[in-house]
Amino acid sequence: MHTIWKGSIQFGLVSIPVKLHTATDDKDISFRSLHEECHSPIKYVKTCPVCDREVGNDEIVKGYEVVKGKYVIVTDEDLQPLKKALEDQAVEIVEFIEINEIDPIYFDKTYFLSPNEGGKKAYTLLHQALKDSGKVGIGKIILRSKEKLAVIRPYEKTLLMETIHYPDEIRSANDVPNVPENLELTKKEVDMAKLLIEQLTNPFEPTKYVDEYREQLLQLIENKKTGMEVVAPTAERKEQPITDLMAALQASIDRTKPEAKPKRTRRKTTAKAKKAT
Repeated sequence: MHTIWKGSIQFGLVSIPVKLHTATDDKDISFRSLHEECHSPIKYVKTCPVCDREVGNDEIVKGYEVVKGKYVIVTDEDLQPLKKALEDQAVEIVEFIEINEIDPIYFDKTYFLSPNEGGKKAYTLLHQALKDSGKVGIGKIILRSKEKLAVIRPYEKTLLMETIHYPDEIRSANDVPNVPENLELTKKEVDMAKLLIEQLTNPFEPTKYVDEYREQLLQLIENKKTGMEVVAPTAERKEQPITDLMAALQASIDRTKPEAKPKRTRRKTTAKAKKAT
């Protein structure tokens, strides 16, 4: 597993040398843009609209737009002292909290942490302590020249680090348009909705979920590669939505209701049979 960062985790006076590894794979299928005439990959050229010519990487600088059309130029030399001061720091766990205190909207990306040389015992200690306490650690890390807020938590036999967004990166729910307010619901509507939720509640089994679109796209590519006829999958016939809310809830409940097991019927013992016994 490729290492993307080396450093240490510190909590109190305990220092744990660790390596960081990406925990997830992006399975998206990407396409190249080709010239239709000759199927050559298209190249994207950086040009300056004022000078009307192609610009090389050595001619490009970083600029921050302060007002429309006005920029502050920031050089690599300007950034180097800031990067150096931050990169020299370890990931210091500043506090421990309950993980259910963090709303899932804050979570960003997940990484595996593995112990580096000489860090196995301290790594195991932190893993066990977090597992027993039910807590997670909150700290900061510099990744790709950005300071990230991070959660460190146990996962199976490893430690995970999940970067989380800062509060000012989360948009306000009050800005979401057309959200109804003070809409009255009847008790029967709420009870039926809760019953439907109850009937559809199951233990989470992630392996039963499949990216069907990606599988069909891979099959299409394979068919084209081998010269097979490409046939579009037949779309499943969807039921027409029921516009009446109560009728829709009742129909959903009826459809998800577990099938009743047939009752066993006892054979009635006749008077004659009893006498014979």
